[in-house]
Amino acid sequence: MKIRNLLAVLGLFAVTAFAADVTPPDVLVKTTGEEVLTILKQDKDLQAGNTKKAIDLIETKVLPHFDFTRMTRLAMGKNWNKANDTQKEALVTQFRTLLVRTYSSSLSQYKNQTIEYKPSKIAPEDKEATVKTVVAQPGGQPIPIDYRMAKSPDGWKVFDIAVDGVSLVTNYRGEFNSKVEQGGVEGLLKSLTEKNKSAK
Repeated sequence: MKIRNLLAVLGLFAVTAFAADVTPPDVLVKTTGEEVLTILKQDKDLQAGNTKKAIDLIETKVLPHFDFTRMTRLAMGKNWNKANDTQKEALVTQFRTLLVRTYSSSLSQYKNQTIEYKPSKIAPEDKEATVKTVVAQPGGQPIPIDYRMAKSPDGWKVFDIAVDGVSLVTNYRGEFNSKVEQGGVEGLLKSLTEKNKSAK
């Protein structure tokens, strides 16, 4: 899973200065993807597994391009409506923390991967788009990674990532549903909180 998480984060990791209302999602993914590869190639601390530096980098560079509320709602599925407003806010926070720590622990797996960006047909009026990439690994099979994105007032945001055809939010949905069935929304929150604490 760490390799797959790394591959997912490689394609969209750093934020570049851009005009949110004019930068197409495919351009944004390619620009940021190339920047993160440069960062990883040059930063020995990240390659050596410096968790604090990785988390700081993710917090400042990656998170502004993700819609964590929508991601959490999709991962919760039908159980989202069972949560009150306070619980929803807490779920978003804990899911966000979980993904940040998962990706930060994967950065040390970087081994000279490269990214191929597939051509996209995205019209100016489109509200959603899928940006397709393929990550090539030295000595390994190429891994397709698709970014599902939606246009917001703040620019294009990622709300799901599919690695080799497997959706991130769908992958978590089964786990979340199981926790809710066992202990309700509070049971899921407790599980996520404990998992994030143990990761520290």
